[in-house]
Amino acid sequence: MKFICLGYADESILKGLTDEKLKELMEECLAYDDELRRGGHFTGGEALQPPGTGATLRYREGKVDVTDGPYAETKEFLGGILILEARDLNHAIALMSKHPGVRFGPWEIRPADEAI
Repeated sequence: MKFICLGYADESILKGLTDEKLKELMEECLAYDDELRRGGHFTGGEALQPPGTGATLRYREGKVDVTDGPYAETKEFLGGILILEARDLNHAIALMSKHPGVRFGPWEIRPADEAI
């Protein structure tokens, strides 16, 4: 079963890390991604640039409005996605609970709607 894992970064946590510690944690994340890949669980994923580098689109009154940056101002922002193959939600939770990325902020794990 395929799961989409949305990793959110808590800005207050990131600001408290030295560049060296951040680099160390990112290396741990990449190493765990490799472990998931070897186990046949990692099927894709990407880290995202900071929120200010993107745009938000909204459809209003027959036209598309474009706003710089993320949809909402929050202390947590979407930092990356991981596509995971797991037996069920509990298995996905068990796999992602070991991911070093959970130290940066929350992860949302949702089954992919493979019927679409």
